[in-house]
Amino acid sequence: MKPASFLTLLGVCGPLALLLAQEAWPPPVPGAVQKASKRPPRPGVSSPGVKREMSAITPDAVFPVAGTPDWQVITDDAVWVSNGPKNTVHRLDPKTNTVVAAVEVGHKPCSGLAAGFGSVWVPNCGDNTLSRIDMRTNQVTATLPLGPAQSEGGIAASPDSVWMVTDPKGTLSRIDPATNKVAAEITVPANSASCLYGEGAIWITTPEKNLLTRVDPGTNRVTHSIEVGPQPRFLTVGAGSIWTLNQGDGTITRVDARSAKVLANIEVGVPGGGGEIAFGAGHVWATVFQIPLSEIDPEKNQVIRQWVGPGGDSVRVGHDSVWLSNLREQNVWRFSPKQP
Repeated sequence: MKPASFLTLLGVCGPLALLLAQEAWPPPVPGAVQKASKRPPRPGVSSPGVKREMSAITPDAVFPVAGTPDWQVITDDAVWVSNGPKNTVHRLDPKTNTVVAAVEVGHKPCSGLAAGFGSVWVPNCGDNTLSRIDMRTNQVTATLPLGPAQSEGGIAASPDSVWMVTDPKGTLSRIDPATNKVAAEITVPANSASCLYGEGAIWITTPEKNLLTRVDPGTNRVTHSIEVGPQPRFLTVGAGSIWTLNQGDGTITRVDARSAKVLANIEVGVPGGGGEIAFGAGHVWATVFQIPLSEIDPEKNQVIRQWVGPGGDSVRVGHDSVWLSNLREQNVWRFSPKQP
């Protein structure tokens, strides 16, 4: 997920219904008549010696989460996982490798998780709200009357605010954690999806326009609009770059955070809906169904390992481990990032 710091990690990807959400392709456009279509094939990469089976990974721990374990965020002493059909967020203890709490939130948590200000922030698609969980008590302390613009989006925490796209017409809401109210609304491209804080800025993806937008939190203004790969949705930060997972062709675009210039478009071979991307242990990690894990080396800008088989849906890195939500298997795996 994006280890800028534990307080700015956000979740950005995951279906709300078992077996269905990652099958949706292309992403729905509000107001448009949708035709039934199948997800494009996911060939992965063809580089020799890169692919291996998921069975080659032996998890250090397996956490059962009945329902659809999905979006994640990592904090100093926990890993938090949303569960849409159960209307809960589960707290995993990395010291004991147990599920220690299931916190009831709003209806159908979706569109990522964020951590900051002593809280976990949970967008809810079913009732269009935002739940705030106190990390000390595992209790919801506030329910804000605003929800995410898209179910497949994201939410972010910066040093002084929480950020979320709240209107498909193109509204980025800045929430003051001291008041639990919207402090500012910034106009961004229509149908924007995911939101990330990193390298001193807010970054927004707009899938249907192939755009990555940079917002300066000091001025609440858009400073850059960057063309990336087709249909970028989920994103992460690391190695001085912003990385977008592009659902249109299954590539990952690397953007230099300082210059806002595209540095590379990396072939991963995972087109289609759903997926997730994270940065940790010095590498980029992507997940989709069929290819639950791809590991990208920023020094080479290429996939160095790719695992195929069952599993996957959301991924984060922290506590010296990779954490993989296996939505269909109804569990979360914890394993070392140093795989053979």
